[in-house]
Amino acid sequence: MNLPSISVIIPTYNSTKTLSQCLHSIIRQDYPRDRIEIIIIDAGSQDNTLKIAYQYTNKILKNPLKTGEAGKAIGVKQAQNNIIALIDSDNILPSCDWLKRMVAPFSDPEIIGTEPIRYTYRKKDGMITRYSALMGMNDPLCYFLGNYDRENLLSEKWTGFPVVSEDRGNYLKFKLIPPQIPTIGANGFLIRKKYLEKVPFKDYFFDIDIIWCLTQKGYSTYAKVKIGIIHIFAGNIGSFIQKQKRRIKDYLYYQTKGLRTYQWKNFPRGKLVKFVLYSLTFFPTLFQSLKGYWKKQDSAWFFHPLACFLSCFIYGGIKIKSIIFKTKIQSRKSWQI
Repeated sequence: MNLPSISVIIPTYNSTKTLSQCLHSIIRQDYPRDRIEIIIIDAGSQDNTLKIAYQYTNKILKNPLKTGEAGKAIGVKQAQNNIIALIDSDNILPSCDWLKRMVAPFSDPEIIGTEPIRYTYRKKDGMITRYSALMGMNDPLCYFLGNYDRENLLSEKWTGFPVVSEDRGNYLKFKLIPPQIPTIGANGFLIRKKYLEKVPFKDYFFDIDIIWCLTQKGYSTYAKVKIGIIHIFAGNIGSFIQKQKRRIKDYLYYQTKGLRTYQWKNFPRGKLVKFVLYSLTFFPTLFQSLKGYWKKQDSAWFFHPLACFLSCFIYGGIKIKSIIFKTKIQSRKSWQI
C-alpha cells in the first residue's frame, strides 16, 4: 500500500495533562515516521506543554488568537503533506494501526475525508469522559438535535440524521445531504489538503463550517472508519461547565462577526423545545439514563440529567444575556485541557 504523507495538526494551551499521551500515541503508529509531520500550535501555555511538545517535534508555532480554531488555521496553512489530520491535544489514538486504517478509504478517489465512527470507551476514564463516549458526543444538546457524529448507545446510530451509506467492510462510505449535516470535522478527522485549499478561511478554522462550505461546493463524500478515538473530554463538573460556557459564548461572538456558516438555525424549533422541556423536568432525561444503563451498565449514564440541565441553563442564560449585552470571547488565562 502506498501510504500518503500526513500533517498532524494539534492546537495546545496548557495541555500538560493529556499532550504526552496524545503525542506518544502518534509516534507509536505502525506508519513510516518520515511520512508524518507533527505541527503543534501553542496559544501561550504557562505549564509544561512546550517542554513536552519539543520531545516529539520541533515544528511548534505560536497562536496569538488563543482559540483552538485559530490554532487549526495556522497549522493547516503551514502543513506540507497531502493529508491533514486534525487531532486535539486531548485525543489519544487507541491502537498502533489507527493511522493506516484511517487513510485506507482514501484509495477511493471520491472520498475526501475520514473520521472514526465512535469515541473509545474505557472503564478507567473519568465519569464525564465515559459519559461522552457512551453518548458519542460532548454536548447533550446534539442528541436532541440529531447532529451528532459518533455512535450513540441510546439511538444505536452514529448520527440522528438520515444517511445513505455503503458498507465497505472496514468503513462506511456516505454522502452528506444539506441543509442538515452532522458535526463532523474534529477529534481525529482526516481530509485531503487539496480540498481545504478550495475553502477561503483566514484567522479561524471552524471545522464544521469548513465541511459545510465544501458540501455546498459539491464535495460531500466521506468515510466513517469502524474504529474509535479516545477523547479525554472533562475531568470534573467544573470543567464541563467551563467548556459549555466557552462553547456558547464563542459561538455567539463569532456569529455576530459573521464568521460562522454552519446552519444551526435550520433545525426545527420543536427539537430545541424538547431539549428544554426534557432538561428542566428532569424525569425524561432520567428515563434516557436508565435506558442507557440497561444497554451498558455504567454509573456515568446518570450524569445525563445533570449534563442536560446545566447545558440548558448555561446556553439559555448566556443567550439571554447576549441579547442585552454584547457577547465577548471567554478569557483563557486560566484555561487548562
